[in-house]
Amino acid sequence: MIVFPAIDLKEGQVVRLAEGDMARATVYGDDPAAQSLLFAEAGAQFLHVVDLDGAFAGKAQNRSAVEAILEAFPGHVQLGGGIRTPEAVEGWFNLGVSRVVIGTAALKDPEFVRTMAREWPNGIVVAVDARDGMVATEGWAEVSDVSIIDMARRFEDAGVASLLFTDIGRDGLLKGCNIEATVDLARRTALPVIASGGVKGLDDIRLLAIHASDGIEGVITGRALYDGRLDLASAIQMADKA
Repeated sequence: MIVFPAIDLKEGQVVRLAEGDMARATVYGDDPAAQSLLFAEAGAQFLHVVDLDGAFAGKAQNRSAVEAILEAFPGHVQLGGGIRTPEAVEGWFNLGVSRVVIGTAALKDPEFVRTMAREWPNGIVVAVDARDGMVATEGWAEVSDVSIIDMARRFEDAGVASLLFTDIGRDGLLKGCNIEATVDLARRTALPVIASGGVKGLDDIRLLAIHASDGIEGVITGRALYDGRLDLASAIQMADKA
């Protein structure tokens, strides 16, 4: 199981939001590249980066910060936030991103995801962001009438690498990951699932690792790392055993 430390970008700074609310951002630093190196030194081989401003604007807003991370981080970078055109997808892959996360466009234009998945094998991750079991889009500002299970099943035969499931109601709040909903999704779809939202400590990593065989590919963690509640090296060691 993969542990993805997260770097969320807002106006070039490293931040964490509470429940996806841009007005409830905590700033953790102004040097994203340096933060990525700290994660690498702790043993991270994978990194999850989100252009928060881009998620709302529908196009890249923190390009220079992402480019600095790509230059500094020696491992694989998974990037999301406002990536909604073929040109944007191609541009990021050409810069060295390993995986592109598509959320809003996946709901509104499923064929776009299918086309990108064919062009970039194992490179596209579909974000299934949920509020009360329904898919949210536009930087989580809008909630659709599509359930997370229906959304996931739309892409089972599309060639996407995995699903990224986030329980918005827990994200950034250290309430603990929604293990039950994450495992249920993994069991009900043929695609690997990456857990996200609310990780508060090593126990979340342990519980998710138990279900690696159910299709839990990885877990994203942010605030718990920045607040010192979770030791990244210990989390990676535990996940590796799974």
